[in-house]
Amino acid sequence: MTLPLKTSYPPMEAKSVAQLPSGDNWQYEPKWDGFRCLAFRDGDRIDLQSKSGQPLARYFPEVAEALLKLKAKQFVLDGEIVVPIKGQFSFDDLLMRIHPAASRVKKLALETPAKLIVFDLLVDDRGKAIADETLTARRKKLDAFAKKHFAKNKTIELSPQTSDFKIAKSWLAGAGGDVDGVIAKHLDLPYQSGNRNGMVKVKRLRTADCVVGGFRYASEGKLIGSLLLGLYDEEGLLHHVGFTSSFKAAEKPALTKKVEALIKPPGFTGRAPGGPSRWATDRSAEWKPLAPKLVAEIQYDHFTGGRFRHGTRFLRWRPDKKPGQCKMEQVEG
Repeated sequence: MTLPLKTSYPPMEAKSVAQLPSGDNWQYEPKWDGFRCLAFRDGDRIDLQSKSGQPLARYFPEVAEALLKLKAKQFVLDGEIVVPIKGQFSFDDLLMRIHPAASRVKKLALETPAKLIVFDLLVDDRGKAIADETLTARRKKLDAFAKKHFAKNKTIELSPQTSDFKIAKSWLAGAGGDVDGVIAKHLDLPYQSGNRNGMVKVKRLRTADCVVGGFRYASEGKLIGSLLLGLYDEEGLLHHVGFTSSFKAAEKPALTKKVEALIKPPGFTGRAPGGPSRWATDRSAEWKPLAPKLVAEIQYDHFTGGRFRHGTRFLRWRPDKKPGQCKMEQVEG
């Protein structure tokens, strides 16, 4: 058997907006706090692909096993991998699964099993590609697929959806814990692989995924003071857009070693950090460039003039995302 979509197929992406769009041509879904995942089954082969195109099956063997138990022998699903802990989804426990040791992954898979929440169907159980069909048609087929195949599988579940704007607003008002916002999708569009044309997201917190392009030491000692954040423009240049320094003292020694191992010029290929500014003391003139390897999700208040206007708050590392996906369009428009 051969699937009509390859595992390199990029998932549909969402553009961040300030308010939920309204109208008859929108479908709303909860935005789950997990790892985006395309799940491919072709006979006895299961592939789980992250948003950045990296394989995930070795980190979530219980999800791969659950997909193999479905009666359908061919399909491609779009969804989110989450780890429930005491009735809530835990991103920290999800991050722990990205571990190089297979024995550690196996242990965690038993102790903190993950789930796949499915919200789109791209190849049906007959092996037919339906990504070119409208969301209205795909969702109807996904509902039928889930009713037929998900009923007795506790690891795979269907994400709810609604066309009722009031319900979507109530989801947004209650965002937090499992749900960190609301997704809105155009009902009349085919699957928008690799672009943001058909889907928007609204989060209660304003967040962005940034490349760590450099760092500064603290004014005293050799521990880290702040991480320097970057976003890519359309030409592929990495611009310095701000900093984050919200780290606990106990975390700084390990973080310092983490970034020192990545010191490599130039760091930023577009706008680079300047000299002393209103941000900090005279140590601001000295910074260390890093290879663009680390992606951090940060919370911010305001973005204007090509930069975050205030210091940001570090939320978490995003090993599931490629640095090249951290683009300026997240915070503009």
